[in-house]
Amino acid sequence: MNIVLYEPEIPANTGNIGRTCVATGTRLHLIEPLGFLLTEKALRRAGMDYWPQLDVTRYINYEDFLEKNPGAKLYFASTKARNLYTEVRYEPDCYIMFGKESAGIPEEILRDHPDTAVRIPMIGETRSLNLGNSAAIVLYEALRQNGFAGMKTQGELTRYRWEE
Repeated sequence: MNIVLYEPEIPANTGNIGRTCVATGTRLHLIEPLGFLLTEKALRRAGMDYWPQLDVTRYINYEDFLEKNPGAKLYFASTKARNLYTEVRYEPDCYIMFGKESAGIPEEILRDHPDTAVRIPMIGETRSLNLGNSAAIVLYEALRQNGFAGMKTQGELTRYRWEE
């Protein structure tokens, strides 16, 4: 799986998403410009000690991302999408893109991908969820659809054993 952040602005969100990517074996793609430096304390704090383990690639812009990932199966998470994130079938090697916190994915991009633009349902006039939460919600649905391949799906107690 692949998570793509289009021009992320808040380092703590990117750090949290990076930690989720490490925990799920997901590659993180960052499309510049970034609203922060990758050395920022807030990024390191949110990603904790996981950041060095993260498989992360940076791109100078959206066109650079497309050029370096030809044929990528892209899904676009946006509050403006018509499809629910649970209504599509995610391939094991797909790319799920999220836009910057202040503006989302540009409508020029969304307009060209109506069938793979997905949304998380919300009530009322809620504008959006936190970027880190949104990424986790959609990523885990994609992982669920693919049987959580390669992931540990059963926990163990530390001092006790689960009864059979």
